[in-house]
Amino acid sequence: MSWVIHVPATTANLGAGFDSIGVALNLYLTLEVAPSDEWEFIALTEEVKALPTDKQNLIYKIGRKVAKKFGYQSLPPSTVRLTSHIPLARGLGSSATAIIAGIELADVLLELNLSKSEKLEIATAIEGHPDNVAPSLLGGCVIGHYDQQLDWIQIPINDLIFLAIIPPYELKTTQARAVLPKSFSYQESVQASAVANVSTAAICQGDWDLLGKMMKKDHFHQSYRKKLIPHYDEVTQLVEKDVYGTFLSGAGPTMIALTTKAVVDRQLDNWKKTYPNFQWLALEVDNQGVVTKVN
Repeated sequence: MSWVIHVPATTANLGAGFDSIGVALNLYLTLEVAPSDEWEFIALTEEVKALPTDKQNLIYKIGRKVAKKFGYQSLPPSTVRLTSHIPLARGLGSSATAIIAGIELADVLLELNLSKSEKLEIATAIEGHPDNVAPSLLGGCVIGHYDQQLDWIQIPINDLIFLAIIPPYELKTTQARAVLPKSFSYQESVQASAVANVSTAAICQGDWDLLGKMMKKDHFHQSYRKKLIPHYDEVTQLVEKDVYGTFLSGAGPTMIALTTKAVVDRQLDNWKKTYPNFQWLALEVDNQGVVTKVN
């Protein structure tokens, strides 16, 4: 028996929802899994060409971790053909998709029949927070809190374009976290949480203008991280009058503008001409999450 596993990319934070809000996007990591005599990962696209082709691959490592959790010492050897259009180290959840893929891989190979809740608990424990792994697994927008116990809600989003503006360079999460403050004052914490609260309410009500306004007021990370991203201010100013708002996707360096298809159809070519070295992707929300099918 063989399987195909589709895992959506994600964007996290959406401004002030630091480490707690994420959205699945229609950009995918795909695994074609078939029995074999030994483990091998075959890269079919450029985005995954640099990844290990053996048991050092992160997807295998996650699958093995899940196997051990349920009392298995190994995974049945397989050939995994990898297709991905998710750029690495750009703030679009590439590591989270690998985690979800590894959990799904163990689930099908060992016939674990894990529930979505069980998968999410495992993924969040590995990642340390739910903002990327939760939407990649569940689809839509997921707002979550984790302190060894996970609580979350899922909200579908329709008719909204997430315009990903991807610079031609990487930004490692460790580097992006290193510039964040170690602590806030009490008053700063009150202001920061108020912005996050209103942002969450705006998402739940589909009030994208209000969400865009709150994105500018984020206290948690964007004002610190944007210093690591050349052209951040220039790019946000370029699109500002035509979008609801722009935010730093995850740890960056990708910026995402919330807008409509009509605006993209009208303006995208002009924006591309201004920053031709950037990759511009008009993405929609994947409300389904990971999909695994028998091939």
